[in-house]
Amino acid sequence: MGYNKPANESNAFTLDQRLAHDTLRLGALPLCEVLLFDDVRYDWLILVPRKPLVVEFLELPEVEQVQLAAEIQQVSRALKQWQPQAKLNVGALGNVVAQLHIHVVLRHPQDPAWPGPVWGHSPRQPYTEHEAAERCLFWRQRLQLED
Repeated sequence: MGYNKPANESNAFTLDQRLAHDTLRLGALPLCEVLLFDDVRYDWLILVPRKPLVVEFLELPEVEQVQLAAEIQQVSRALKQWQPQAKLNVGALGNVVAQLHIHVVLRHPQDPAWPGPVWGHSPRQPYTEHEAAERCLFWRQRLQLED
């Protein structure tokens, strides 16, 4: 007897609905979708490997683990080059959204969650349509992403 996939599982990558609801798509790197968390108070990018049903980093083949690390480094470097004085937070929690995704967030003593964790601190404050368009363009250019 073989493994029977649950009916709701698929071999195609689909972004978790909660991530889709709370983010703006910036573009794609070789492995990951790059998203901007829709909260005007933070420079908060999220990387999501385009791999269906992957929950843990260790579930990726080693070559993709290396690629993911390189993409985290690329995004982290872009954030720090833009604001070198900021503290960089990188995390893959997965307690609420199981789909593997990595948060890369610039933090400042002036941000509302400082010095505590940014995750779950307070309801997000979405960008206006104009702010979202400007911010997405800014990060697409800095990361050299295509839409």
